[in-house]
Amino acid sequence: MNISPAPSAGSFPLDDGNEPVYLERDGHTATIVLNRPDKLNAITRQMWMRLYQAITSLSADTSLRCIVLRSTSTKAFSPGCDIHEFSLCRADKVQAREYGMLMHRTLEAFENCPAPVIAEIRGLCVGAGLELASVCDIRLCGESARFGAPVKNLGLVMAYPELKPLLKLTSPDVLMEILLEGRIFNAREALERHLVTRVIPDEELADAVHQSVSDIVSGAPLAARWHKRFIRRLTDPSPVTPQEYDECFDCFDTEDYSKGYHAFINRSLPDFEGK
Repeated sequence: MNISPAPSAGSFPLDDGNEPVYLERDGHTATIVLNRPDKLNAITRQMWMRLYQAITSLSADTSLRCIVLRSTSTKAFSPGCDIHEFSLCRADKVQAREYGMLMHRTLEAFENCPAPVIAEIRGLCVGAGLELASVCDIRLCGESARFGAPVKNLGLVMAYPELKPLLKLTSPDVLMEILLEGRIFNAREALERHLVTRVIPDEELADAVHQSVSDIVSGAPLAARWHKRFIRRLTDPSPVTPQEYDECFDCFDTEDYSKGYHAFINRSLPDFEGK
């Protein structure tokens, strides 16, 4: 994506558990929590601001090895943007463009985050909720999760920056069907359409996310960041440059490579430090 600068998101305390979006930290892992359960995490403009600040703050932390995006509600990851505030911040094209710049800048920041991001999806994952999940690297959902994008019923469209991440996951004809029909579909169908990575029994979802985090954190963090960058780069059809190709061998000069190699030979566990 190539988005104009977003309106200033201001500065918010990110560790306040009473806020609609807040951060938790545990060692090399961070969790971004959607916390508006009474409204099923319908995303407000303030929440987009807090999401933007949270992900940009975490992206700058080189010690971080994994990020989880989850909800405090068992009923919904998010049903999309809060329609009740549209009359205040999306009443016309001028307002909608400003709102869109913040929303798209936030999605772009998630997509470009150097650390791996896991979406833990329970319940409704619709509209902007689906868009937010689509810019995560791994999307694990419970069997009762439901998906869709019924924006046709509001007379509005998904803009290019919202469509692009979804098109990386599924095919144009599938995305066309999702948008033209506006149907809500189940987790198995979402898996068949490559919108989620895995479908897990609801009662096992938290454990599955924990295991995924553990698997990621135990690996070499620099290798994870390189793989993210390389895979993103390959979605660009332009040829890989000699300089970009050469970067594929930078890992061999890292301390992590030496530790990993010798640990494998000695049948021990490597203690990676991201160096």
